[in-house]
Formats: sequence, structure tokens, C-alpha cells
Amino acid sequence: MTDVAMGAVPAPRAGSPESPVGRSEAVAHTAEAGGHALEIQMLRVGAQLLRVGRQAGSRRGATPLLMFNGIGGSIELLEPLARAMPAREVIVFDVPGVGHSPMPRRPYRLRTLARWALGVLDHFGHAQADVLGVSWGGVAAQEFARTAGERCRRLILCATTSGMFMLPGHPKAIARMVTPRRYMSKAYATQVSGDIYGGDFRRRPELAAEFMKHVKWQSRWGYYLQIGAATGWTSVHWLCRLKQRTLVMAGRDDPLIHTFNARLMRSLIPNSELKLFDCGHLFLMTRQEESVRAINEFLDEA
Repeated sequence: MTDVAMGAVPAPRAGSPESPVGRSEAVAHTAEAGGHALEIQMLRVGAQLLRVGRQAGSRRGATPLLMFNGIGGSIELLEPLARAMPAREVIVFDVPGVGHSPMPRRPYRLRTLARWALGVLDHFGHAQADVLGVSWGGVAAQEFARTAGERCRRLILCATTSGMFMLPGHPKAIARMVTPRRYMSKAYATQVSGDIYGGDFRRRPELAAEFMKHVKWQSRWGYYLQIGAATGWTSVHWLCRLKQRTLVMAGRDDPLIHTFNARLMRSLIPNSELKLFDCGHLFLMTRQEESVRAINEFLDEA
């Protein structure tokens, strides 16, 4: 168990300065979404307050799935994926400064994020979890698997890289990712979504509007803190020492993350396999059924 102090904090009323989302709003969201929507609560892990979403799942006693989101992404972005796996217990949290988790007191590194994740697992009484990370969250998932290896049963890396030692994506896509403007303007998101995400977004820019429905924007500073947390980080020299069974997933038409990076991680991680999708960076959204099938098959294998 982690030595980070933690405790549940009652969800504040809607409109509370501590968190814009209160219990009443979370209940309304669940009713609107239908199915197995996430239950939202505020947890204090050490000195940091985190907004955490949990789907209990219908399969009791199974290993939970801990998910790390992409840069600037709040709980809501991964909720459709969780709902598509109703049998699984799924846990996801807003990174401090993103969504509705308050700003951290100081800049943080990925190792600190891994400690916060351990505190969340401890709160729910889980000694171990399967771990999935998307894009920036895939980098965080790798750090978690390394620093808390005994707490990570299996690892799923989606549309991600080994950090600073990587084959960069298209310069135009990278330049537009440096700024969080797409989260702040729906019109801009529609305009640039094809260049950033590729795949179906090239042909159907209206998908950006569907994507934006799940965005809970907080601040530029929180976004830049995420960039800073991974600056200079790489896993390329220790991926060969990961012991977890690993599924690497990538889109063939991803302007941000070249498929070379997925193949590199597949070659470096000893017990790993690669799944490629005929889509772009957001294949978990645009190829959800195929993605969920691959995830479930991988996690359910003996």
C-alpha cells in the first residue's frame, strides 16, 4: 500500500468553489448518459484533491481497470469507453489542473502522478489493477508500470510513445498540440481536428463536435503542467525490463504518433503484442467496438 495519506471528500454542492461538479450534477449526468456511467467523487491523496470517476462493473472480484487520459482530457472523455465495458470496474481521475481536479501547489513529474494513482487504488482497496493509458496518458501508464510494477497486472498503451526518444509526428499536428486552443474553441477544434487526429476526422470534421461534448476545460496552466511533467522523460532505456504483459494499440493514420513508435515499443517490451487500427489518433472513439473487443480479449486471456 502507498504511504500517501488519502481520504474521501464529500462531493461539494454544484457551484462550489472547490469543485464545479457536485453530487447533484453527477447524478444528472448519469441519468442522461444511461448505462453504467461513472460515479464521481472527490478524493484527497496527500495534499492533492482529485476528482475521481468509478464504474463499479457487474463482474465482482475481477481486476479493476485504471485509465490515464490524454493531455487536457477530463474524466468525461473516457466515460464512453468505460460504458462500453459494463462488466469491468473502471477507475479514472482528472489530473490536477485538468477537468475539475484543483491545481497542484507546484509543478509535478510523472512519478508524482503515479503516486496519486496509487492513492486512488488504495482508497478503493485494490492491491493491483490493469492499466490503460491514452496518448500522454500512455506515458503516465508506462511510468506507473515501472515505479509500481507489483500493482500493475497488465498494461495497455494506446496511441502513445516512449517519450522524448521517438519518431515525431507531422509538424503541423505537433504545433497545434502545443496550445490547448482546440479545447477552448469548438469552431477551431472542428477546423483543425483532421490535421491533429487524422483518420475519420479528416473526412468527418463534425466528429470534433461529438468529441467536444466530453470536454471539461479548466485552464491553460494545467495543460502546460502536463507538458512539463513529461518533458525530458523517456522509457526507451527501461522498457526491456517491464514484466507486465502489454498490448500496444495504434492508428495507422495518426498525424501525432507515427506507427514506428508503436512498433518500437512492441520490439522493446518483452511480453507484448501490437494491434493496429485503420484509423487515426482517436481510434478508441471512432473504432470503439473493435477497440473494446481487443481490450477485453487481452485482459481476459489466462
